[in-house]
Order: sequence, then C-alpha cells, then structure tokens
Amino acid sequence: MVKNAENINKPKIVYSLVIPCYNESENLINLVERCKYLLNEKDDIEVIIVDNGSTDNSSEVLAEILLNYHDERLRSVRVKKNQGYGHGILVGLEASSGDILGWTHADLQTDPVDFLKATLIISKTEDSKLVFIKGKRYGRPFLDVCFTWGMSLVEWLILRTRLWDINAQPTVFSREFFISLKRPPADFSIDLYFYNEAVRRNAIIKRFPVSFESRLKGEGHNEKLISKIKYSWKTIIFSISLRRYLKASMTDKNKKVP
Repeated sequence: MVKNAENINKPKIVYSLVIPCYNESENLINLVERCKYLLNEKDDIEVIIVDNGSTDNSSEVLAEILLNYHDERLRSVRVKKNQGYGHGILVGLEASSGDILGWTHADLQTDPVDFLKATLIISKTEDSKLVFIKGKRYGRPFLDVCFTWGMSLVEWLILRTRLWDINAQPTVFSREFFISLKRPPADFSIDLYFYNEAVRRNAIIKRFPVSFESRLKGEGHNEKLISKIKYSWKTIIFSISLRRYLKASMTDKNKKVP
C-alpha cells in the first residue's frame, strides 16, 4: 500500500530532455551536476542521457555516476553502435515519457538548464502543440557566426525557408509534432529537418538567447575548419534531397485532390 501511495504522489512527467553523448566521459560529471540542478528546479522534468555508441569509457563513467544518484527522473539509454548524432536523439525521444520533448548537447557549450526557459515559454502558451522553440546563441567565435550566416543563406536558396542558427540548442517541441514526422534523419541534419518542418507547418517559432561557451574538456566533432566544411557539405546534400522529397510529396497530394 505504501508503494502505491508513493506512485500516486509522484508528479507526472510533462517535459523530457534528451542529451546524446559520444565519447564525452570527461564532461559527464559536470553534465550530470547541471542536470541535477535542472531537476531540482522543476519536478515534472525528466532527463535522458543517451550514450550514443561511445568508444571511450563513457558508458562505465555514466553508470557509476547514476548509481549514486537516486532519482529515476535522470536515466540513461545505451546505443551499442554509433549510427549518427540524430539516431541517438531519436532513440532518446522514443524512450521519453513527457508531452513536451527536446534535446541539447552534452559538451556543455550550451547549458542543459536553459531547458527551463523553454518550459516557461510553454507554460505561457495557450496550445503547446503549436509551438517550436530553439535557443539563439551568442558569444560565439567569429568564424562560427560566418558559417551560420552562410548556411542560413544556402538553406533559404534551397528550401526557400528562413532559418537562422539551425544548430542552436535546446530544441523543444510537442510529442504530437514528433510523432507526425516521417523518416527523420539520423545524422547532424536532424536539427535542420525538425526546424524546417516546424516553419513549413506554420508552427509558432519561439527563440530565446543562450550563452555559447568554449568546451571545458574534449574536442567537438565540428570545431576544426575541415570538419565545418564537411558538415556544411553534408547539410547541403541533405537539403537538396529534402527539397526534392517535399516537392514530390506536394505533387502526390495534388494528384489526389479531385
């Protein structure tokens, strides 16, 4: 009977934050500390840290940290083999239980606690199903800002959609929006796909400023110039494919109209 009473008193999870990590063992202690702070501030949030097929000792470090933290609102999911950044996010979203979902990065360049700002925006919105929220980074290196401007222009030329700071975090949306999506990509273009779909569907886009800090430990996958160029090229290829897919979908839809 006591156990049932405890279950009754547990707050319903409304918000789920997914954090994919790949070879982030050096950052995990600090990451979990920020997640603890987030959970202490609001009791209807859960955090799912996805070990996205790490090849370092992230899995062992994360298991040891969580072993000493007795709050089931903070849990981990393990992907055995890395299949892309987006895949880790999708695995976490599938494992979530909230009505409002989101993700952010594990490198602490943006703070998981920023998710609180998104929940505040949601709480002031009449219909959360219609809202799509992203952070808007400031304090970034000049080269990164130049790449953002360039990619925003490219995306407008290809998709005819005004998108800015596509990879800013957190990214927050309703479960209904997530369920409605078809074949989300499993790589870094997942940010572009979700953002573009939200704009295309006339969602209410909300942006709020987030501080972008330097990495304390480890090295990001897109920090070097050559990595930025490779990422940009992959994004352009995906954008072209997405444009063709959307055009074909509209053609099929028009054919069905009597």
